[in-house]
Amino acid sequence: MSAKDSPDVDAVARVGLEKLGYKQEMARSRGLVHILFTIMAVPYGLAAPIATSLIGGGPAVMIWGWVLVSVLTQTLALSLAEICSKYPTSAGAYYWCYRLASPRTRVLASWINGWLTVVGVWTIALSVTFGTAQLIVAGAGIYYPEWIATAWETYLIFLGVTAVASLFCLFFNKHLPAIDIICACWTFLGIIVILICVSIKAAAGRHSISYALGHFDPSYSGWTPGWSFFIGLLPDSELNNALAYTFSAIGMITNMAEEVHNPSEILPKAITWSIPIGALSGVVFLLPILFTLPDVAILLQVSSGQPIGLMFTLIMGSRAGGFGLPHPLNPLFEVFGIGMFCAISISCAASRATWAFARDKAIPFHRSFSKISPYLDDVPVNALLLSTVIQVLLGLIYLGSTAAFNAFVGVAVMCLGASYAMPVAISLMNGRQDMHDAPFNLGRFGTTINAIAVLWIMFAMVLFSMPAVIPVTRVSMNYASVVFVGFGVISAVWYLINGRLYYTGPSIPEESTDSSESNRSTSPLRM
Repeated sequence: MSAKDSPDVDAVARVGLEKLGYKQEMARSRGLVHILFTIMAVPYGLAAPIATSLIGGGPAVMIWGWVLVSVLTQTLALSLAEICSKYPTSAGAYYWCYRLASPRTRVLASWINGWLTVVGVWTIALSVTFGTAQLIVAGAGIYYPEWIATAWETYLIFLGVTAVASLFCLFFNKHLPAIDIICACWTFLGIIVILICVSIKAAAGRHSISYALGHFDPSYSGWTPGWSFFIGLLPDSELNNALAYTFSAIGMITNMAEEVHNPSEILPKAITWSIPIGALSGVVFLLPILFTLPDVAILLQVSSGQPIGLMFTLIMGSRAGGFGLPHPLNPLFEVFGIGMFCAISISCAASRATWAFARDKAIPFHRSFSKISPYLDDVPVNALLLSTVIQVLLGLIYLGSTAAFNAFVGVAVMCLGASYAMPVAISLMNGRQDMHDAPFNLGRFGTTINAIAVLWIMFAMVLFSMPAVIPVTRVSMNYASVVFVGFGVISAVWYLINGRLYYTGPSIPEESTDSSESNRSTSPLRM
């Protein structure tokens, strides 16, 4: 019997949520398939940042960098799945930090993590909506190569994409599970269409297997060959995405926890299965492109910094083949569709993360932003509007400075990565004692898996602070680390002004608190 068909499953989930300290406020309408594919959006995540991979070294970086990122991210997914199976709530990582840290540090740890989370979800949603807008610009550039979109024109297209995503989240919330299914079908259909069309046409020529899987040219980045490979994983200087960006939002699956049937079982499966499924999908998507890749020098000369439109045009041998809006069997149109679906899903998840943090009184005007609309099918309207308004305001930065805007969008991966690593690191320092009774348990391999996950995030944050090319100019400089530190300072100041007086962390039943404290009392190393 499926989770959806069993009323007892939702009743058990409701009781379990109350034991975590929250009241069930949203209807549970999602199963495994509804949350497995949508936020990840592999073809979009790989296609949008393709310029960085080409700069970093080309085909070898694209395929083997993807494999490396998938393997390392799997350790993070397993670590998050284990913690999530014990604490399945939309509060996510900041709640986990509160439950796992010692009484002395848990309030501050959850505060820091919560702000990392909300800044991360706001900026990652911004990156998806703005990146989808830039795909539209790239598609228009195929038909009108003399047209170079101004900042205002790009921003207006971004507003349109954001409006569509927000309207779906507001007025079609009860239909979003069905839309998630459509998204999954569209994604896999798109991968097959691109595989067939690109492989058959190959108008720019075909490459040998040694070129497709082994060609490596680091000269475009200016870095040494070894470091240039990792530069291919970096955020793009124009689009602020990366190979690692594709999996950067896996933890946002937990923000939908209170709308999922049997979350202790479904959420860990969704988090862990999303990586191998995404990795395989990515390989199938990348291989035909690598075997038919046009001249890299030509692709990197595109004025918009987004070569994917030109790439598909050259491969397909015509403008219509590259991006024909009236024709659904065009590669770039398939990627654009996936981007739109992802924009809807990630905007929905971002609103849930915002709502959950407001519910615990950590956001200004929390009473307003923690309300669930009684009229719009369990939608946290105010939290959704807050998330959307912040994206729109951050988008205005693009009008004044693309470098500054890129920094705000690029910081998303750093914030989310840090927020995921914190509870895993705290669990490690507690000797993993709190994980012994987790329904999804990593067993004797847990310490090794957790350690690799934390080290990977630490390395990725350093990597994501580096410029993609050298020598560095004012435009090519990566300012993400500056913005990351800036958000940290703002969070700390707000904590001193307001948080230390009013934020007490998530409300947890006394018996659960006592149990957690007894588990940590013998820990050799406590936070």
